[in-house]
This record gives sequence, structure tokens and C-alpha cells, in this order.
Amino acid sequence: MNDSQPTSNVALSTYAISDAQRWFEYPIHVYPHHTDYGGVVWHGTYIAWMEEARVKCLRSIGIDYADLVAMGCELPVVEFSTRYHRAMKMGVTAIVKTRMSRSNNVRLDWDYQIVSEDGSELYLTGRVTLVPIDRAKGKIMRRLPQPIADVIDRLAS
Repeated sequence: MNDSQPTSNVALSTYAISDAQRWFEYPIHVYPHHTDYGGVVWHGTYIAWMEEARVKCLRSIGIDYADLVAMGCELPVVEFSTRYHRAMKMGVTAIVKTRMSRSNNVRLDWDYQIVSEDGSELYLTGRVTLVPIDRAKGKIMRRLPQPIADVIDRLAS
């Protein structure tokens, strides 16, 4: 790996990480294009919001997804689960909360909650599992590039 890559200088910043459980918070607003004909959020919209929150969380700690790709590493989703607790409707503003936990191998598990702005309503809970793929070889990496692993270890602890 080339240490001159931008991601080799990543540093843990906690400005976007909230409370003791280390949730990253990403605000969203339900616009008409997020909904079906009945004004209820379409299920695919939740998936997009979860990915946006994950990418923003990584960026908040100095890891830009484009830098990962430039280093030859991708993080595709290999498992995905959601539970819908309450329908969201057009005009609602909410918070996508996400946090990462790292298992003993290269799998990166991200937990999600989508809640009302005041936290009184729970709309969705979910989990996404990612694995690092070596783009050139098309195979799962046995370990993350070291600068990334160092930051993720601190984020997940």
C-alpha cells in the first residue's frame, strides 16, 4: 500500500458521533420523491438513507469512500436486514442513527435506527454487514489496509 494516499492520514474525530453509545446522526427529510403514491416512504428509500449515513459517518472520521476505491478497496454489502416499526410519511423530518461494530474478522457490522427528531418515534431498525474486497483481485481481503483498520478499531471500540 502507498502511504502517500490521503487515507493514510485519517484521524478519529468525534464531532459527529453522539452519546455514550457512539451513534452517528444523519438528519433526513421525507420529500415527495421518497414516497409511494400514498405518501408513505418507499422501502428502497430507507436503504439509500442508511448508505448515505454510513458514508457520511466514515467521512466524519477521515475516511472518504473514493479514497478507499483509489487504494483498491471496496466495501460491498454482503448481509442486510431491516425491521419496519412505523411508516414514515411525506413531510417528516427524522434522524438516521448508525454505529459500527467490528467482529473478530474483516466483517464490518453497521447498526441503524431511524427515529423522529425528538426520539419519541422509532421508524426502522436494521443491520448491514460489509466486507473489504481487493478490487484488482476481486477477492475478499484477509485484513483491511492498516490506516483504515486503525481508525475503524477506534470507531468500533
